[in-house]
Amino acid sequence: MRHIALLLSFDGTQYHGWQIQSNATTVQGTLCDALVQVAGVTAPPVGCGRTDAGVHAEYYVADFFTESKIPLDRFPVALNTVLPHDIVVHKACEVSDDFHAVHSCIRKEYTYRMYTAKTPNPFLHNRALFYPYPLDLESLCHAAQNMVGTHDFAAMRSLGTPVKSTVRTVYEFDITQNGNEIAFRIAANGFLYNMARTMVGTLLAVAQKKFSPDEIPSILESGDRSRAGATAPACGLYMTHSDYGKELFHA
Repeated sequence: MRHIALLLSFDGTQYHGWQIQSNATTVQGTLCDALVQVAGVTAPPVGCGRTDAGVHAEYYVADFFTESKIPLDRFPVALNTVLPHDIVVHKACEVSDDFHAVHSCIRKEYTYRMYTAKTPNPFLHNRALFYPYPLDLESLCHAAQNMVGTHDFAAMRSLGTPVKSTVRTVYEFDITQNGNEIAFRIAANGFLYNMARTMVGTLLAVAQKKFSPDEIPSILESGDRSRAGATAPACGLYMTHSDYGKELFHA
């Protein structure tokens, strides 16, 4: 039995998130169907995160067990032949039996993308949040830094799958601008349900003068979801990296 990890990316616009659902098309379900065709794999692949409906991924890791003898370099080719155009497998590697796409991950990175011109960009529809309002990046960066560190992020999550703890460590929260495009990059040891989108939505509330950057610590300490900003739309969110403490996929 071989244990294989895949590196894939996907446009989540047409999918109801990663996890298989009985009444909706999902990324996991679509990949599972492809693995059945290509390698006779019947157990669903394990994914590195439960991305929501409409959320995208540039760097997403999934693993599965198989008895197939297909060479590693042929797995991407074979899977991409049967996958739809909006899900692409880039690489495959063999991993140890105890590897787990979720539990073995020590650091995840999400990037939220916004487009801030006066009129929309049709090529970024469903791929970035259109936000035609002024933004004070210095103020937003100040607010973002108040979320860096180890905190209880109960105020920055939506109710969903129960978790043992709402404490997470945010290593970096950077904001960069390239012309009309702004990227919010968040790296943490893990994310609660809707945490990344709520962190961005809270920054937008700061931009709208609903509260100041210096109120962020008290919002976090309160654990009160109603005090934070709205959950930013899914279309701008991308999973951009998963770190396993070593390079899984070599060039």
